[in-house]
Amino acid sequence: MGTKQYTGSPEDADLMRADSLAREIFADVANKWAFLIIEFLGERTLRFSELRNEVEGISHKMLTQNLRMLERNGLVERKVHPTVPPRVEYTLTEAGRALRATVDGMCGWTHTYLGHIEESRRRFDT
Repeated sequence: MGTKQYTGSPEDADLMRADSLAREIFADVANKWAFLIIEFLGERTLRFSELRNEVEGISHKMLTQNLRMLERNGLVERKVHPTVPPRVEYTLTEAGRALRATVDGMCGWTHTYLGHIEESRRRFDT
């Protein structure tokens, strides 16, 4: 399956359509690793190793893949400093900072309803 190209048509932004560009972007960024990366980069610019230390449990491969995807979608900017060894830093773009407001909302929702969800899981699992 190839990547959709933006044509400016209303179908591109229609999440109801399986072939919409909006749905492809949504699928890219709506994962736990992308959310956590966006959350931690919202605080400050980080190097790869710093980000990996912040996002507990993420593998080198998953961090690399998600950073590339976020950069490709214009949410993260990668800056390489010409030093030996090269120093690479990641920061949110304007679009990434705007998305972070949504991520913050999801984090707040999780904190608010965590007890409710745990209770529901206990009832469901018994």
